Amino acid sequence: MSATPTETTAVVAADTAQRTPPGITPPRRPRRRGLGKSVVFHVFAVAVLIVILYPAVWMLMSSFKPGNEIIGSVDLIPKNGGLQNYVTALKGIGGISFWTFVANSLILAVASVAGVVLSCSVTAYAFARISFPGRGLFFACMIATMLLPFHVVIIPQYIVFNQLGMINTYWPLLLGKFLAADAFFVFLMIQFMRGLPRELDEAARIDGAGHVRTFTSVILPLMKPALVTSSIFAFIWSWNDFFGPLLYLKDPGTYTMPLALRLYVDQTSTSDYGAQMAMAILALLPVVVFFMAFQRYLVAGVATQGLKG
Repeated sequence: MSATPTETTAVVAADTAQRTPPGITPPRRPRRRGLGKSVVFHVFAVAVLIVILYPAVWMLMSSFKPGNEIIGSVDLIPKNGGLQNYVTALKGIGGISFWTFVANSLILAVASVAGVVLSCSVTAYAFARISFPGRGLFFACMIATMLLPFHVVIIPQYIVFNQLGMINTYWPLLLGKFLAADAFFVFLMIQFMRGLPRELDEAARIDGAGHVRTFTSVILPLMKPALVTSSIFAFIWSWNDFFGPLLYLKDPGTYTMPLALRLYVDQTSTSDYGAQMAMAILALLPVVVFFMAFQRYLVAGVATQGLKG
């Protein structure tokens, strides 16, 4: 005969009581606690996500609307949607091709990444690994530049570049990148290098390597996470920069994507908001692709890479 459910439960309880030491309460099944708090938290998180993503969704939907439906319309979904705005944006504006603006932005962004990676990594190595007189003072001065507002140095910088004949060129936008003028990236790489074991430098020095060989063969390969992080920020900041190109670039043929977006809005005549939204979406694509391609390196570890045999 098979045991009844009541008898089975009693047997299991007795067996559990025998196996449990005296003075210890048998473990109980976890109860559902905090279910209400979890629901409230997730609802709040979804609401915040909707608020954050709404401007991007509105811009995407507006890129399919005619220009007269964008301003003053409360409908998110376009009634007379189409790809005409993208066709207009790809044709360019003012006789200048859309791909000219893309090429100008890519030149500045790629050159900025190269300048930041080269100059800031070398400067960070000098501060983190080389002892020289005045290192603390120079490091303090570098950190102090991060506290200096950009608007304070606009006029002196413009005067200097104007006297050097560099206005309407890319040099004012790139020269500081190759001179390690971005203290944020230098500080980021210094903090990263300080986490690398000093034994690596000592082993390289025993093998007869100098600072150049130690930096290029030992330190630089381990700095991939910091270099990729700096590259992502440098690329995005350069691609989205509006004020710098507006200040130094005068020829529309040298305009970048942010300046090209401004050309679609004219306060004295007709403004093409539809084409502006379409170009804004197209301008976001390179940044998204660049971030998605390298974001997996952002959280890459260093200890395992440095201790591999």
